[in-house]
Amino acid sequence: MTTTVQANTWVSDIVSEMPRTGDLFRELRIDFCCGGKIPLRQAAEERGLNTDEVLVRIEAIAREDAERQELKPSSLEPEALIAHIQRKYHEALREELPALTPYVTKLARVHGGHRPYLLRVQEIFSLLKHDLLEHTTDEDRNVFPRLSAYFRDPSEANAAALKPHLTELESEHEAAGELLKELREITGDFVPPMDACGTHRLVLNRLEALEKDTFEHIHLENNVLFDLARKAV
Repeated sequence: MTTTVQANTWVSDIVSEMPRTGDLFRELRIDFCCGGKIPLRQAAEERGLNTDEVLVRIEAIAREDAERQELKPSSLEPEALIAHIQRKYHEALREELPALTPYVTKLARVHGGHRPYLLRVQEIFSLLKHDLLEHTTDEDRNVFPRLSAYFRDPSEANAAALKPHLTELESEHEAAGELLKELREITGDFVPPMDACGTHRLVLNRLEALEKDTFEHIHLENNVLFDLARKAV
């Protein structure tokens, strides 16, 4: 399969078309959620990467996707997309964040003295936990119902009422993205030290999974759902 992706294709559009490229961009530290609305060439050059080599890897993912015929969330209708986001990401966050908390706390308490970066890991995780749980609750209770009403009646009045909520959510997404980027930086790409204990390895593994899901989550909202709302009028 040959893709339509070129050097001037926006990074966010690539992930919308082929969701699994999000894994590649995370590996390459290319922002595809908050900062994804830039051409691939620009994103690659900013990371010191060869654009053609990145395109080759995207082509490989396209071939695999053609064989697997995966569902693209970006192809869903707005109501189905909202339900998908709530089911796959919101519910998962409400389970994972409290479950991971005691492990992060134990790791910082036991090993933070001789590995101070783990104290910062705990701080960042606490901020993320608070912000993401508050954020998703606000979306479920207030913003998503407004979005649903807007898709049913995309009037100018409903658009004006919705706009500040979307702007605020995007700002919160950016803040969460920055915290996740710092987590990746201070943990050396979530790679545990050679002598790391089981808890240390567990925490870094699950934080990396949290990063993956959160970036996918933010991308679907910023670059698919919210864009659909802005185009509805």
